[in-house]
Amino acid sequence: MSTAGARGVTGAPSPGSARPRGRRRRGSPTSVGAWPVLFIGLLMLGVAVFYYWPIVKNIITSLQQTNAFGGDPEFVGLANYRDLFTDPGLGSAIGNTLLYTIVVLLGVPLSVAIASMIELPGLRGKSVYRMVYFLPYLAMPMAVAQVWKIIFNGNFGLLNQFLRAIGVSNPPYWIVTSGWAIVAVSVFGLWCSIGFNVIILSSGLKAIPRELYEAASIDGATGLKQFRWVTVPLLTPSIFFLTIMTTIGGFQLFDALYAMMGALNPAEPSTRSLVSLFYRQAFVDSNQGAGAAIAVVILVFVAIVTLVQFIGQRRWVNYV
Repeated sequence: MSTAGARGVTGAPSPGSARPRGRRRRGSPTSVGAWPVLFIGLLMLGVAVFYYWPIVKNIITSLQQTNAFGGDPEFVGLANYRDLFTDPGLGSAIGNTLLYTIVVLLGVPLSVAIASMIELPGLRGKSVYRMVYFLPYLAMPMAVAQVWKIIFNGNFGLLNQFLRAIGVSNPPYWIVTSGWAIVAVSVFGLWCSIGFNVIILSSGLKAIPRELYEAASIDGATGLKQFRWVTVPLLTPSIFFLTIMTTIGGFQLFDALYAMMGALNPAEPSTRSLVSLFYRQAFVDSNQGAGAAIAVVILVFVAIVTLVQFIGQRRWVNYV
């Protein structure tokens, strides 16, 4: 009896003693089972197969040479890159891509102004204004491009009719003239990007507390000063997101250019983008190695620009 009692006393944990480590109760929230690992493993397997493996395969292909009929590829090392960087069309393609990207990026501050006017307190019909700006984003790019081709038509286009009306005697044939063609495509891309930008910025404006505007009003800041010191700083996360997405979309320029220019346009060779150059090398000339090398160059460009933007955002993006 005393032994049992002593055993019970010595076996019972003291109130202040800690529970043994390394053993958790079954079903506790901190326990890790096999299901989370299984779900994450399946997700990562899909990412590896459909995202990372194509990148690796593309890099391998850029070091090979294949003929138009397939067959076993031949390893050529950096020959595709050497031919690419000695091609005079590469500089033109990079310049056209950068010009398009810069022009489309101008739509971000323009969208900030439009979204701020839509979200003005007391304005009626805000949903209608948002719908009007967002509807063009939902339209098919090829259909919208046909409308803009009519606007930029050199003979009867609306733009040239307006220029003649204000005294310009010989306006350019926009789409078929080298130099002007990429400007026309850039304006088309700028117009297409505003709808998406306005919706994102409108959501960001709604997240700004009204108390901050009231405090700024008490301090004497009204109108443009509130926009400068309250709206813009607190909207920088949305602006940064749109800057990243617009830059990536600009480096991927192809569909707008193809829809506006076509294949038989005399200005098409001088208006190619990096992706257009990739398309011609890989699918028109059946040079898959050279096309893969261009794709790697595009990947490097996007990675460098995005990295610079993420480093620079520490100075101007305000996360509340």
